[in-house]
Amino acid sequence: MLEKLKKLVPLRIFSFLQPLYHFVFSWLAALVYWFPSRRLIIIGITGTAGKTSTAYLTAKMLQAAGYKTGFTSTAVFSDGENEWLNDRKMTMPGRFFIQKFLRRMVKNRCRYAIVETTSEGIKQFRHRFINYDVLLFTSLYPEHIESHGSFDKYREAKGKLFTHIRYGAIKYVDSDHLVVRPRNAMKKLDLTRIPKTIVVNGDDDNANYFLNFWSEAKSVYFFRPEASREFFMKQLNSESKVSDFTCVKGSDVSLSAQGTSFKINEQPVNLQILGKFNADNALAAAAIGLNQNISLDKIIIGLETIRSLAGKLDKIDVGQDFTAIVDYSFEPKAVEKLYDVVSLLPHNRIIHLLGSTGGGRDKSRRPILGQLAGSKADFVIVSNEDPYDEDPGDIIDQVAAGAESAGKELDKDLFKVLDRREGIKKALELATKDDLVLFTGKGAEQYICLANGTKLSWDEREAVRAAIVDKLGIDKIK
Repeated sequence: MLEKLKKLVPLRIFSFLQPLYHFVFSWLAALVYWFPSRRLIIIGITGTAGKTSTAYLTAKMLQAAGYKTGFTSTAVFSDGENEWLNDRKMTMPGRFFIQKFLRRMVKNRCRYAIVETTSEGIKQFRHRFINYDVLLFTSLYPEHIESHGSFDKYREAKGKLFTHIRYGAIKYVDSDHLVVRPRNAMKKLDLTRIPKTIVVNGDDDNANYFLNFWSEAKSVYFFRPEASREFFMKQLNSESKVSDFTCVKGSDVSLSAQGTSFKINEQPVNLQILGKFNADNALAAAAIGLNQNISLDKIIIGLETIRSLAGKLDKIDVGQDFTAIVDYSFEPKAVEKLYDVVSLLPHNRIIHLLGSTGGGRDKSRRPILGQLAGSKADFVIVSNEDPYDEDPGDIIDQVAAGAESAGKELDKDLFKVLDRREGIKKALELATKDDLVLFTGKGAEQYICLANGTKLSWDEREAVRAAIVDKLGIDKIK
């Protein structure tokens, strides 16, 4: 509908009316589904990186503690009863989808709903008429700058979500943690009040910005050894000061090929998932759990049972003598962190297939991604990812130029393959015993987005699995 209006209405008038359009449709969506967020404890998670993994870890932690939880994220949807891969190709889907999904969680008697909330969604008022109770900020660094105009505007877009929490109605839960409406002031005495809470990553340079929004309670999680409650409290302005201010301290991170070990408030945690960044994400989930009065023992039990994250460091194993990993990472810092993890895994050579998104999205990162892969991997294959309306060949050339700047030579240790399935085949043809093959950018996404809104059904994990089976079959025939 929005695209049709763009064609019918002059641009200046459309730009002026666009915020009203988004607001009205957000209100209408909430009205149609009876404002379902009033019946759930809503946890919003935002930031440049870590949102999806943190949402999943938090949901599994809450479920392990005995609370039915639904969630929406880049990788997975859950209505509290069932889980399935995100097939919308959007981290934060449209207003009617979100409100309908929250209503389904209410019907399924969920106690918690986790909503991964993006700056693009905030720009379009998709967060409006969602009554958030807890907001978590994970991290912030340049992304979507073309869309927002500058880093400051990107940060301000995130900040609008934190401003929004102030205007949500207060909720009360009964002994079963079900949100109920107290009939009178006396009834409130038998219920537990859910304070409006901000949870912030204290290791991020933008921590103070987000801590200084109004809230009734604040929690900071961090690994920095020099940080303390007093260190963060003295940064608060007069309006944002609260007495309910807690800190969750992580320490002693130890990485191995088997998992990630660290401490939360001096209690040991042994994650079955890899990476220092997942220690950060697990610490964030723990901060939310502690804020919700879940014991640290229960939190740790929940976190330690998680074996994998969809599209995140997914190992594809069908009996081959090399390692194949599918990962969603598409932003330079995320790819850097991925290589930190990969260095811990036994391997001979690294073969990396990657691309970059089109549609005008963060063009500046394309040569940076190529340079990263070119400097870290032995072989680089640049292929199609999500070109939208851009020429995929141009995007591939820009990424490949970065790899060439790192010393890679075209058709020797750098290959440009337009068709992604053929690119996967090329990467696997290069793989020999004990090599490690990385496929980044798609993860568990279910589509490749092409021109004119066309979507090609895609699951990178299945494509890689099928290609390995074909390779093994050819080897066996030989």
